[in-house]
Amino acid sequence: MVNRDEDPGQVAARLTGRPVTGTRRASGSPAEVLLDGGTPVMVKRGDGPRAVRAEVAGLRWLAAADAVRVPAVLGHDEHWMVTERVPTDSPDPEAALLFGQALAALHAAGAPRFGAPPPGGPEDAWIGRAPMRNAPGTDWPRWYAEHRVLPYVRGAVDRGTLGPGEAAVFEQVCARLPELAGPPEPPARLHGDLWNGNVLWGADGQVRLIDPAAHGGHRETDLAMLRLFGCPHLDRVLAGYRQAAPLADGWRDRVGLHQLFPLLVHAVLFGRGYAEQALAAARNALAGRPRRATPPSRDHGA
Repeated sequence: MVNRDEDPGQVAARLTGRPVTGTRRASGSPAEVLLDGGTPVMVKRGDGPRAVRAEVAGLRWLAAADAVRVPAVLGHDEHWMVTERVPTDSPDPEAALLFGQALAALHAAGAPRFGAPPPGGPEDAWIGRAPMRNAPGTDWPRWYAEHRVLPYVRGAVDRGTLGPGEAAVFEQVCARLPELAGPPEPPARLHGDLWNGNVLWGADGQVRLIDPAAHGGHRETDLAMLRLFGCPHLDRVLAGYRQAAPLADGWRDRVGLHQLFPLLVHAVLFGRGYAEQALAAARNALAGRPRRATPPSRDHGA
């Protein structure tokens, strides 16, 4: 039987089949472990049922697009995963431009349906520590309402983070999504949790993405999340993206609409401050105003 409380070094040795010579960072998860020969790897424990399976499937699905790079998975089981460690450097404008182009290629790789999980990934997955159901749909406004907005509105109401009257604001947005969503788009291959903490600026000048909540979705959702918590050189990222794949007219006005999903997830996990920001985004969407406020820096995983 696999022990979830194994030492990260024991996990790395078991899952890679290589001796471990030391642990650089053992507190919490992920931990950095040294394999024989000085090879550093990251050892991560899943936060919930099927979390590791979902993350591994997501990393492999993103890698299969041959667009944005991801760390290689070196071994995994039900509770743990081992990946290569990516040497990082400071964010760079040129790397940001290339990242935007690669992100456009990732999205263009597509998905079978909105909400489609990665091949081999579970329908009941996670975004950080919050459950996320990957139920397939063909109509983005309806799917986004049913599976990315309303479940977290209900969760926030159940926790007392949103009042029933406030929930009605999101219900109004969902009812109007067909007119607010912009031109129809095909399902894109999304990272799904694309905040700055999941963007590694590699020392080799190439960005890697980690911790995906991968699924088929609308490409503007990934871009909106990059803006939500602040991404270095975001203007260059967007410039590279738009060079490779122009965005539909009005995309700036839809940023707040696409930020409803991550803001509501954060409202469920972290409380009232994010609920108020989600409400502001929803009211601005109803009023036809772009949402320009940025929430506080995110220093907790989700």
